[in-house]
Formats: sequence, structure tokens, C-alpha cells
Amino acid sequence: MMNASSPAAPLDPNGKGLGAFPESCTTAGVAALRWNLLREDVSLPVAVLYEARVRHNLQWMQRFMEAYQVKLAPHGKTTMSPALFKRQIDNGAWGITLATAPQVLAAYRHGIRKILMANQLVGRANMAIIAQLLRDPAFTYCCIVDSAANAAQLGAYFGEQGLVLPVLIELGPAGGRTGVRNEAQLQAVADEIGRWPGLALAGIEVYEGVLQEEGAIRAFLRRATDALRGLAAAGRLRKSGPALISGAGSAWFDVVAEEFSQLDIGAPLEIVLRPGCYLSHDVGIYRSAAERINAHNPVARKMEPGLQPALQVWAYVQSLPEPGRAIVAMGKRDAAFDAGLPTPALLYRPGAQAPGAAPAHWKLTAMMDQHAFMQIGEGDDIQVGDMIAFDISHPCLTFDKWRQVLLVDEQYHVTDVADTFF
Repeated sequence: MMNASSPAAPLDPNGKGLGAFPESCTTAGVAALRWNLLREDVSLPVAVLYEARVRHNLQWMQRFMEAYQVKLAPHGKTTMSPALFKRQIDNGAWGITLATAPQVLAAYRHGIRKILMANQLVGRANMAIIAQLLRDPAFTYCCIVDSAANAAQLGAYFGEQGLVLPVLIELGPAGGRTGVRNEAQLQAVADEIGRWPGLALAGIEVYEGVLQEEGAIRAFLRRATDALRGLAAAGRLRKSGPALISGAGSAWFDVVAEEFSQLDIGAPLEIVLRPGCYLSHDVGIYRSAAERINAHNPVARKMEPGLQPALQVWAYVQSLPEPGRAIVAMGKRDAAFDAGLPTPALLYRPGAQAPGAAPAHWKLTAMMDQHAFMQIGEGDDIQVGDMIAFDISHPCLTFDKWRQVLLVDEQYHVTDVADTFF
């Protein structure tokens, strides 16, 4: 069994969702502790990943990318777990996408050597972090720019350092997030990049997730492919390596694969897609996206079953203060709530043979810092001390609430632990 964290790393006693362990225990020794979730060997609430589903999701996404002959650089901000990054790379990922210089540094310190930073690199201290890493010839990195001002700042700094920084020009739709809005802005940024020996224009980057309608997304992606063809034809792209075009969050990666995989610029080209939430998936916003993909994409239709939700948060029933209401010891500090409240999925009474499905009418109605309000039926069989597993929507904002996430097998034995570095 592959260990998810650095084998030499000590198990952090300051995290939550752990059981008792000796001070000498390392992450590699977690399986030997023989913790079992249902036996109450670990403190609740606890965030868990199901090993079998994680493996399935890793393999599913890699097969999908290979079918379109594109590369996968999953967005690491979802988990910020280098241990899980390693699993993604070991399963064929080209590299890892990150959003900030400190995230890049955390990944580098844990052995990740190919990183696409899908964000602007702004500020001298952030530039200094990247400059330090670029002195390692084994390290591959690029970031994005969308203004001549940022290009000039980067060019001046990295030129002073005697380094060459690869950059991608980001395109953005009107009313969206970052990114150049029109051809004049694109040319202005390209001109500024060309002025600086410390910069190398590698290609084009987009984030299509700010758009909601497929037709608009396809038009935006075609704008990106046209822009890259234009830069290539004008001789603007770097000569030191292949051109690169990148896009795709976790909701529209199928459409990006369809559009970008047809691109030919008459020169070496790497097409890099960046979905990050597929590893854990969810039962909310990304399940809805997956249903659309599975219904309409010809590759996905052949790959049943599709992505599976692999992340849950388990918590105790803490109080039954009045009819129709249960208070669960899980709050906003434990699970995402921005894209829908967690959903009761499994119910287990300690000592029972196995968990069963939670009643369909149970529903969270509100969350506080450490408590969740759950609507139940009068007369329901529920007791203080019962354990409930909750499915979540938007895994990014669940992972960031945990220093460690436990991996469990189908018998709820704890097999591994993945540290996070938010």
C-alpha cells in the first residue's frame, strides 16, 4: 500500500480527527495503529477519503485525458496535500497546478517539480520565492500575466536575477475574473513580454469556469486557440520549449478537451487541463457537472461508472433538545457550506454491524462554528452518540479545514493519512 504522506513525517498531534498514538509515530506508521472509524478509535468529527473511490477517480480521469491526448495538471489548491499530488503524478499527471507562490513552495518542498501557477505572480516577496526555486534546473514552472504592468514588473525582477520566467497570457471574458479582454490588450501584453530577456512567452491560459453556458464557453475557448495560432504565426512564442495552452476547471473539462485537442499550431504543443476536484468529487456542484458530462460526452459514456464521491465528514449526534431537531457536532470549521450544506448519508450506532443509509428526510438546516442543526422526524430512531457520515459539496472548502485527512478502506480501517498545507 503506497503511503500518502512522507514516510518520515511525524504524525501531527495538533490536528483533529485522530486517535491516540505514541509521540514517535510517523505517517507511515498509521496503518500499524489499526484504527477503525466504526470502533471509535479516532476523534470525531473526522474527514475521510475512501481508498477504493480515490483509486477509481485517479484512473478514470487519466483515461479520459489520454483519450483526448491531452495532459493533466490537476489544481492542487483543492487538497493542498503533496501526498495526494504524488498519487496524481504516479497515476500519469503531467504536473500540478497551484495558485500562489507559498503553495508552489510547499509543493516543491515535498518533491513536486513541475508546476503551472494559474494565477498572476505579483509582489517582490512572491517573485523571490519563485526565483529561488527556478535556480533548480530540475524545476519547471510557469505563471500567467494579463497586463503590461505585471509583465514589466516580472521582466525587471527576473532579469535582475539572471533568470528566465516562462509566462502564459491569460484571456478573460468581459465581466469575468482576470485575463485580457480584447485583441488590443493581448498585443500590448505580448509586446511587453517581448521587451524583457527575463521573460519567455510560453502560450495561452484561460479559466472558462466563470461562464455558465456551453455555447459561450466554446466561443471563449476558440478565442484562445485563435490567439495561440496568431502568436505562433507571428513568431512570438518561446524557442526554448513547446508552446502550451491550458484551461479547464472541474465543471467543463470535457468541453475544453474537445476544443483544445483539435488545435494544431504547426509546432510542438502541450495541451494541459487542470481539473482538481475529481480526486474526491462530491455530491453537489461537481456531481451535477459530472451528470452532464456523462450524458453528453462520448468518451465519458464509455467509462462507466463515472467519478465517485470519495470524501465524507463523520460526526456525532451531540444533542436532541426538542422534537424534530438533532444537533450534530460538526460545523463551519469542519465542512464546506458555501455551495450547499452537507447531506446526511450514513447512520451508524456504535456496536452495530455496519452503517445504514440515513433517512432521506433528514436534512441540515443551518451550521454554526462547531454545530449543525439537523431536521429529523418525530419518533425517528436516533440517539446521542450516533455517528453520521455527511456528503459534501465543494471539496476545496472542506479540505482546507483539516491538517490531516484519513484514508479508509471498505471496512473503515484507517490505512493512511494525507497531510494538508493550507
